[in-house]
Amino acid sequence: MKILVVGLGLMGGAYAYKLKNVGHTVYGVDINNDSVKYGIENNFIDDGGIEAKDFILKSDLIILAFYPKQIVEFLKKYNKYFNENQIITDIAGIKSCFVEEAMKYALPATYISHHPMAGKEKIGIEYSKLVNFKNSNFLITITKDTKEEKIEIIEKLARDLEFGKITKLDIYEHDNFIAFTSQLPHAIAVSLMNCNVSKDIINCVGDSFKDFTRIARINEKLWTELFINNKEYLINKINDFEKELDRIKDSLISENKDTLNDMFKLATKTRKEMDENEGTKN
Repeated sequence: MKILVVGLGLMGGAYAYKLKNVGHTVYGVDINNDSVKYGIENNFIDDGGIEAKDFILKSDLIILAFYPKQIVEFLKKYNKYFNENQIITDIAGIKSCFVEEAMKYALPATYISHHPMAGKEKIGIEYSKLVNFKNSNFLITITKDTKEEKIEIIEKLARDLEFGKITKLDIYEHDNFIAFTSQLPHAIAVSLMNCNVSKDIINCVGDSFKDFTRIARINEKLWTELFINNKEYLINKINDFEKELDRIKDSLISENKDTLNDMFKLATKTRKEMDENEGTKN
């Protein structure tokens, strides 16, 4: 298959490198010619450049690996070069704010969005080889009009990248889940780092603190856009989290050991079930 990756950053680079090395012909486009040059010189892509139209016409699958707000702009600009045999997809972390519009401007091509639940706290193609997709979750967002034979191509993409479980859901389900499983943890990690009042904290932390706050090393422009465009779902999840944190706080004030015990036991049970499910998936 001939695949065009538009946006050769961390994730776009990871897609390009892995897809080329399982036998696909991969083209790469980026506004930064240094990224394109790096991709060619390091065997990430077969060919590339800064102008997408040079590669759209000869591609079967187009993967958009840039910020959500840029996706519809790209589709409008290059619509006249798309054909009915092509599939266009994206890897954006939110969906409901643009996918329906993207589907319209992708015609006559078929637009199917997806979300790779993997990454690194790095920026740039030079770190792309560090990204490990193996056994990670792969989410495909579909509508009632999405044809099964087209979905199968995105599923093959996931298998070529060595993802584990493939889940299909609509764009609103996706954004609700992502608010809880991805955006809320990032919000908590950022808040935890920003409430630190001591420059000597590094001398007093253990692995649990380091592991939990790893995701606080964040691409501020990307995550600001993701948070704002998914704010309704995220605010609801923050409210839910605040209620649980207040339960712990109130139990401390009243020295209610039973409530604390029950909360800890439930959390342990739920996490154990998640680990067991992960084991069966792998």
